[in-house]
Amino acid sequence: MNNNEQTEIKEVEEKKDWISDELGTVQDHTEYDELPSMKFVEKKITEITIDFSVPFDKWEGEQNDKPIIKKIIKVTHENELKNWWLNVKNPIYKELLTAGKEGKTSFKILQTGTQGNTRYSIVE
Repeated sequence: MNNNEQTEIKEVEEKKDWISDELGTVQDHTEYDELPSMKFVEKKITEITIDFSVPFDKWEGEQNDKPIIKKIIKVTHENELKNWWLNVKNPIYKELLTAGKEGKTSFKILQTGTQGNTRYSIVE
């Protein structure tokens, strides 16, 4: 075996090692209920009911080259079951969990801002 053949074999083995390493870090695709996504309208109060009976699904990814974690919250809006993809860093996430722990399931939500500046508030 000459040097060129040995180099080619080594390159192929390195590629296989890289792929093996990558496969070890890739998470299995999680199946989510394929429901319509909850869409809020800026500066409009939206009434929803949240299902706290089961843990929220979790989605991890990147947004604007930054890691992000969203919870997929099942809500009922206008008699239709929907998924609300909520960034866990949004302050309303903790408020919802606290209210859910106290037994509250119906909420009036006000959205201000859009995209990265989206903020939600619970309206009493």
